[in-house]
Amino acid sequence: MRTPLSLVQADNGSDSIEAMVERIARALVDQPGAVSVSAISSTHSFIVELKVAKEDLGKVSGKKGRTADAMRTIVSAVSAKNRKHTVLEIIE
Repeated sequence: MRTPLSLVQADNGSDSIEAMVERIARALVDQPGAVSVSAISSTHSFIVELKVAKEDLGKVSGKKGRTADAMRTIVSAVSAKNRKHTVLEIIE
């Protein structure tokens, strides 16, 4: 079942970005139950922290970091609408 991006986005932006990152990460990993997403918000910036199982870290980062870069690009594009600088950090 697919959810269009417009249905994932919320007015405040923070919940939508967290949900989007979690959804993408769960689709990539072998242990979706170990995925956790947390957020730290300030007035002008937003930090999204993604934690996955140690065995799945390579799947989230991808070859030469391309998957992680792609996720960061998507997060940046979604956050541009909210006019908040958003950073995606993948925690080991």
